[in-house]
Amino acid sequence: MEAAWIIAIFFIGYFCITTEHQIKVDKTISALAMAVVCWTLLKVFNLDVVEVVKGVLVPVNPADNPTAIDQALQHHLAETAEILFFLIGAMTIVEVIDMHRGFEIIKRFIRTRSKTKLLWIMSIIAFFLSAIIDNLTTTIILITILRKLIPDHKERIWYASIVVIAANAGGAWSPIGDVTTTMLWVKNKVSAAKLVEYVLIPAIVCLVVPLVIATFLPVFRGKVDSPESGKGLIYKSSMPVLIIGIISIIFVPIFKSLTHLPPYMGMLFALATMWLVSEKMKPTSELNEEEHETFGIHRALGRIEFSSILFFLGILLAVASLQTIGTLFNFAQTLNQTIPSENVVVLLLGIASAVIDNVPLVAASMGMFQEGLDAGIWHFIAYAAGTGGSLLIIGSAAGVVAMGMEKISFFWYAKNILWMALLGFILGYLTLVTFEALHLFG
Repeated sequence: MEAAWIIAIFFIGYFCITTEHQIKVDKTISALAMAVVCWTLLKVFNLDVVEVVKGVLVPVNPADNPTAIDQALQHHLAETAEILFFLIGAMTIVEVIDMHRGFEIIKRFIRTRSKTKLLWIMSIIAFFLSAIIDNLTTTIILITILRKLIPDHKERIWYASIVVIAANAGGAWSPIGDVTTTMLWVKNKVSAAKLVEYVLIPAIVCLVVPLVIATFLPVFRGKVDSPESGKGLIYKSSMPVLIIGIISIIFVPIFKSLTHLPPYMGMLFALATMWLVSEKMKPTSELNEEEHETFGIHRALGRIEFSSILFFLGILLAVASLQTIGTLFNFAQTLNQTIPSENVVVLLLGIASAVIDNVPLVAASMGMFQEGLDAGIWHFIAYAAGTGGSLLIIGSAAGVVAMGMEKISFFWYAKNILWMALLGFILGYLTLVTFEALHLFG
């Protein structure tokens, strides 16, 4: 019964997050309070901590439970901190590039003022870039560029929302494009070659369907109202800093493959490199006296959306509390027992990932299913968990960052983007089911 209180607090917190504009309470407050209250109830009620062992929930020894709760919190805080430090590093690198006006160069290359062409260009870049680096960093970079191309915030949030869909779709077919695909890859559930072979085309369908629909929407007709397009000031350091910044971000997954250290370590190394490059290539002669005093890494750090980072912290810790008491695993297992078709179960898990973080859902699914390397079920899970988060703005790391950077309303996204994302998600999933059937009977 006590566990029901934690679930209730979780849903109350989510309700406050989704209605922040109506209740006039910042979503970060709700997220942090939700996380703290959930863990406080877990500790005060001394709820059983459970572990997944060979697909079965096993509670820890009751005598050890108080210690197990503390250890669970430390474990989840460590996992969350890895994501947060990765995010801080990526956001700072992007701000350093922006400070050196590196994105002005990209802005000059994007010469089109057609809203439709710009939509397709940014979406295609997001799709392939997220497969190389990750969907989180890709979203940060492209929203920063969009801010320079589209001055009107009401128009820009449409582009930012489609970028989220594109980044999530791009991350689903790459072993390094999303946390969940990386989990499946590291745990030898999928191989890189088969993941690309099976999930790439469905991911393209998942993106192209919303793109085609968006092309006919009034907001994407006409020309971009950007009179300063292509005329932004650049420094001598702009191009070198842009190139080094992109290389340093691309190096992160390579660093992980070479050292087997977590991705945040590679991102922190990339940040250290960019910090050094920024200090050594400071365009002193091109700055006026006021800019000379403020130009530096501290300015870049000061421009980071730390409220978004704290919001992310609250969301992940709150979800971790549900994972600790086995609620997420029970939810996934109940679906599996109630619905005989694994395809439908995974489809529902993908839709659920729009509300509940996809990382613990994938972790639960790896405990539920015992199939071997490159079994079809793992391709379904990779696609569903990677792209299902696009259904709601709070359903993915990319969406949460976009929500924080562009102040996208939960209900605005649900009203205008959800139906497009859902149609693309389902048609992409049906495409994947067809691919697996052809392989099975071919």
